[in-house]
Order: sequence, then structure tokens, then C-alpha cells
Amino acid sequence: MISTSTPSMPATESATSPAVELEGITKRFPGVVANRDIGLSVRRGHVHAIVGENGAGKSTLMKILYGMQRPDEGVIRVDGRPVNFRTPADAIAAGIGMVHQHFMLADNLTVLENIILGSEPRRFGIGVDFAAARRRIKEISDAYGLGVSPDSPVEDLGVGARQRVEILKVLYRGARILILDEPTAVLVPQEVEELFDNLRGLVREGLTIIFISHKLDEVLSVADAITVIRRGTTVAEVDPTEVTAGKLAELMVGSELPSPETRESTVTDQVALAVRGLTVRAADGRPVVDDVSFEIHKGEVLGIAGVEGNGQAELVEAIMGMRPAEGVVNLGGRDISSWSTLRRREGGIGYIPEDRQRHGLLLEAPLWENRVLGHQTRRPNVRGFWIDRSGARADTERIVREYDVRTPGIDVVAAALSGGNQQKLIVGREMSGEPAVLIASHPTRGVDVGAQAAIWDHLRAARAAGLAVLLISADLDELIGLSDSLKVILRGRMVADVDPAEVTPERLGSAMTGAGPDTPAADASVALAEDAPASGRPGREPEAGEEA
Repeated sequence: MISTSTPSMPATESATSPAVELEGITKRFPGVVANRDIGLSVRRGHVHAIVGENGAGKSTLMKILYGMQRPDEGVIRVDGRPVNFRTPADAIAAGIGMVHQHFMLADNLTVLENIILGSEPRRFGIGVDFAAARRRIKEISDAYGLGVSPDSPVEDLGVGARQRVEILKVLYRGARILILDEPTAVLVPQEVEELFDNLRGLVREGLTIIFISHKLDEVLSVADAITVIRRGTTVAEVDPTEVTAGKLAELMVGSELPSPETRESTVTDQVALAVRGLTVRAADGRPVVDDVSFEIHKGEVLGIAGVEGNGQAELVEAIMGMRPAEGVVNLGGRDISSWSTLRRREGGIGYIPEDRQRHGLLLEAPLWENRVLGHQTRRPNVRGFWIDRSGARADTERIVREYDVRTPGIDVVAAALSGGNQQKLIVGREMSGEPAVLIASHPTRGVDVGAQAAIWDHLRAARAAGLAVLLISADLDELIGLSDSLKVILRGRMVADVDPAEVTPERLGSAMTGAGPDTPAADASVALAEDAPASGRPGREPEAGEEA
């Protein structure tokens, strides 16, 4: 068993008190109460899940617990003792660590270098004691079954291994209470199971896990207790053995669990987007997208399945004109390979970016200005050569209304919105220009079931009206349910065509990791799709007990 730097406590207090207790937590921001009189009790050695729709107050609550924000009212107790966190360093000193949804690792460093960054052990008070750090990291990794080598370069690690490095980082700093924010958002099913095995191992060793997720089937699978937050306050604490995913969804948003299922085919014979021989090269000349070709017809959703880092981002950027590429991109019969990104947008391509905060919004700008982004040459945002402020504001009001963007007003900065409402604003903006093709990159990542259902509804309606959609997603149920046709990308190449009506998430996950049938791409489609037709299928119905 390893030692940690967690402060000691009296044995009786340790045995009887919850690991974390929040009482009467209230946090106000201008115009909104994010948390209102929240109560939460997390037992030691348990996985405690927190669920709720975007904007419910989960993120604010966790930021308070981790010392990133301070509550206006209420008490936090850790191991029975009141605490007053002013910074994350205070929370870390009390034994609380947080693994964020977006990994914070430097690709050009090793696992060891990433883990000790900012907490370097010193040898004789001068140089970094790498030998001691290596021993401790290996000790922690072995004790908790994380299986990460300290000397591996992070750039060589898969997504699941990178997440284990993030967990190692907080354990190295002595955390006994781990906050995991959407930990499965970028994992395939096999990696999810590996993560859950790791979490169960951590709990067996006495650690406490606070697990934030929108994937209700996963919550039910791994949690020992579930707290539901709605509109800033706790509405229920439930036993996962006594509740269904549907009931959890009703507690969260007041409606049933949404399904991405698409019932009828709307695929036409008109090609909206054709990509021929597209190749994108890294700085060293190595192809990261390798001779990719496909067509998307009007009324068709083409899904691309792949573990992150296999060329999806580069493919999207090449189609959007954001990255140099070889090959041909054809939009509605026109070769647009030499067009700028703005001209491609004007020509009829809408774009929902992978990272809404980095690439989709100006966080410190008001909503109406964000409505103009990428559409600054088209009505209703311009009149002649000038921005039409009144037109842009009026259309932003329409988007807020039609896409249910929950905000006090359109002059609120984008940073003030929850993730789900930010995403609905982007979807509304990109749909507003009546695009011929929509590139949707992870359109529902990190959003709650209510926002997810709304986005799916808008995509289905646009598809029925003839929109061609290129869908990139790590949510395999979403890919299978929404797509008319599916392709698997691996190491920059399209290696298989898959029938959404036949494939399961498990089989699709195997194909994504290269663990499927060891056949050439031409044969892989047969092995995976079992000779089913390539397009125009409805999505399959979710099986009993499976989250849609």
C-alpha cells in the first residue's frame, strides 16, 4: 500500500464521517443563482455520481469543492472537518483532486514529466529527483492497477491511457477524493470498461470518487449512489439499483430519455459533397489523412467512427479549408479545393466545431456578436458593407427562442452560458444560413439529455429537408442512431463501411481500435456490415436497458 500526503485525522472521525459533505451551498452570479441551498453527502470508499442537465449547477458546485470558486453561503466538510478553500491548492492539500474532461497533458513530455510538473521532488534541494519520482509513480500505478509506464511519451499513448495519466497526476499529489468530470466523453466502450475497472480498484483501496456524467447507463453501471441536481438545487438522491435511466432523465429534465434513432430514409441520389483522394500531411511529411474518398447525398447523414487522434480533426479542417491538403473537395458539383474557409462557408457549408469554446465562440463577446461569427458577409448580419446590428440582434433572438438557448438576454457574454446552451447557440447559428452541407463534429459532447434531444431533433429535421451531414462523434449510440451510413477511420484511412442497422456499439468500438476482423478495407465492410446496403437505413432501436 502506498503512502500519500493527505492530512491525518482522528480514527473515530475517519470511521464515522462522510468523505465530503456540502450543506446549504449557494452561489450567485449577476442575474442568476447557480447553486441554491445544495446539500450533498458522499460516503468514503464509494463512487458517487452527480447528474443534471447543463446549467443545473454541477460544474459550479464542483468548482466550489475544488477551490476554483467560493460559495456565498454554506459549509463544506472534508472527513468531518469544516474547510474554507480559496484555491485549488487548498483542495489538493486536503486530499481532493480533479480530473477535467479535457486532458491537460503536454504531448512532447513523458508520463513522468507530465505528472510531476509543478510538484517536482528535489534532490538535496537543488535538482529534480527523477529517480524518486519514477519509483513513486510506478508504485502508485501498480497499487491501483493503472498500468502506465513513467517513461512513455504521452504522444504515443491512446486516449484511455492518457486518462489514466491524469488520474495518476492527482494520486501523485496525495488525493484521496477524486472528482471526475465527464470521464468517458472520449472513450470507446472497451476503454470505458477499463476505466470502470480502474475506478473499482481505487474504491477498493479506500478512495472516494465523485463522478459527473450525462451518460446515464454508465452512471447506473458504476455508481454506488446518485445525486440529481436540477435548476441549481438537489432534487433527489437515488440508489442506482432502484432506478432506471428513464426515471433519472425525468428527474433531471422532466422528460423521458431521448433516442437518436432515425426512422425513415431521406437519402436522395443527388451528391451534395464529394471528397476524392484527400490527403493531409504532418510537418514531417507523414500522412495523417491518407487518400480518403467519400460522397454524401442530400438528405443523408454520413457518420465517421474512430478513436480520437486518427485523423478526424485533420479531415474536417481540410474540408473546411483550414488545413492544406492534396485531393479534391467538390460541393454541389463545384470544385472548391482552392477556396478559402470563408468562401466555403458562403458556398453552403455549415460547421459545428469539435471544441465549442476554443473554435466556436468568442467567450467574452455577447451572444449577438457570436451569431455573426463565420457569417459576417451574409444577411441578416450585414447591410451593404456594414454589420447590420439590428438584423443580427433580431436573428439572435430568434435562435434563442427556436433553439431554447436559456439566457437572460442576447447581451450576455457566451462564457456565462452552460455548455449545452453554448452548443445550442452554435447549432442555431450554423443552421441559420440554410447550408447544403453541415459538418457536425461532436455536436452533443458534454451536453445534457435535454440539450442532446433538442440538437438531435434539429439535425433530423434538417436531414428531412435535404441537408447533407458529415457527423463525427465519440458517442457510438449517436453515430449508430443518426447515421444513414457509417465509415470507420483508423490511422488516417477509411478502413471499413458499416451498416448502422446491424452493428452494435461493441463491434463498432472493436473496429475503431483495429481489434475487428483483420481484413482489407474492402472485406472489412462485409465482415462488419454483413453485406447490408450502404445507405438509406433507419437507425436501430435501442435495446432494453441500453442508453440511446
